Amino acid sequence: MITNNNIATINIINLRLRTFIGFNPEEMTKQQDIVINAEIKYPAGKACQTDEEAQALNYKTITKKMISHVEDGHFKLLEKLTADLLDICLEPKLVQYAKVTVEKPHALRFADSVSLTLEATKD
Repeated sequence: MITNNNIATINIINLRLRTFIGFNPEEMTKQQDIVINAEIKYPAGKACQTDEEAQALNYKTITKKMISHVEDGHFKLLEKLTADLLDICLEPKLVQYAKVTVEKPHALRFADSVSLTLEATKD
C-alpha cells in the first residue's frame, strides 16, 4: 500500500566526469577522470499517488548541479569534492538521506581505483 511514508531511493550510477583533483603538481594542471555514485532517499508517497512531477525529486536538476560543480572546480582532496557533492544531493527540501562515492580511477598503481564515500541524514 502506498502511503505518504513510502521512501524512494534514487541511484545515480557511474556518472563519469573530468576535473582537476589532487595536490601533486601534475594533478593540479591536468584533468583526471572521476566516477560518481549517489544514493538519495526521499518520501515519495505523494508522487506515487498523484503522478505529478511537482511531488517528486528532480534527479536531473541534482545531476546538472553536480556536473557543473565538478567540471568548473579544482579540488585538492577527494574529501572536499565528495562533501560538496553530498551537500548538493541534500539541498532539496524533500531529501532525507544521501550517500555519495567518488572514485579516482588509476590513482594507485596496481589498483583499479581509489574511492571515498560520505553519507548524511537530515534531521
